[in-house]
Amino acid sequence: MKKSTINEIRERFDNDVERFSNLETGQISTVDAALSLELLTEAARNIKTDAKEMLDIGCGAGNYTLKMLSKLPDLNCTLLDLSKPMLDKAYERVSEAVNCEISIVQGDIRNTSLQNGFYDIILAGAVLHHLRDDSDWEFVFTKLYKALSNEGCLMIFDLITHDNEVINSFIWEKYAEYLEKSGGDSYKTKVLDYIEKEDSPRSLNYQTTLMKRIGFRSVEILHKNLCFAVFCAIK
Repeated sequence: MKKSTINEIRERFDNDVERFSNLETGQISTVDAALSLELLTEAARNIKTDAKEMLDIGCGAGNYTLKMLSKLPDLNCTLLDLSKPMLDKAYERVSEAVNCEISIVQGDIRNTSLQNGFYDIILAGAVLHHLRDDSDWEFVFTKLYKALSNEGCLMIFDLITHDNEVINSFIWEKYAEYLEKSGGDSYKTKVLDYIEKEDSPRSLNYQTTLMKRIGFRSVEILHKNLCFAVFCAIK
């Protein structure tokens, strides 16, 4: 199947803002969303206790930034997303919650200039699975590595695959069962259809190996359930 273009993905998210605006539950289509949000941000707080600058890639309506600011309220935030309505919602929610410096950038991480060594924490919540081929993955991970300060951390929660085909098939069958229990058969079909059309996730093995090859000194897996994982890399 031909994958969605960036413009098609942007249009879908432009019309889906409210679904990404619940800080308590997160996205229902993602397994362990609330737990993963807590683990990712708490780990970042402990890794980089003196953090001053944060970048949230694919920030959506701002859930990850809001959770991070509840732990490190003095962070300056850069919010990056394809969707202007998402950015507007994120800015509204974050500016109401804290009095930090907030910058918003509409764009694709692949085409967005980042200052080297500037960010102490980079959050990537359910966004990197939109990358396509190997060159995309290596280019973006290298860009994020360069953008981090020394001892800075890249914190990821995302959809993943598994390298073993038997395991991968079994895990996705279990995910389909989870979706059906969460919203019924039509909801399951809807979610799996847009994953097939929009997403191109990679395995934990693929991503952690790539991170180490690029130069991250430490890579840790914080949590995994079915085809979702929380993991991080420290420069």
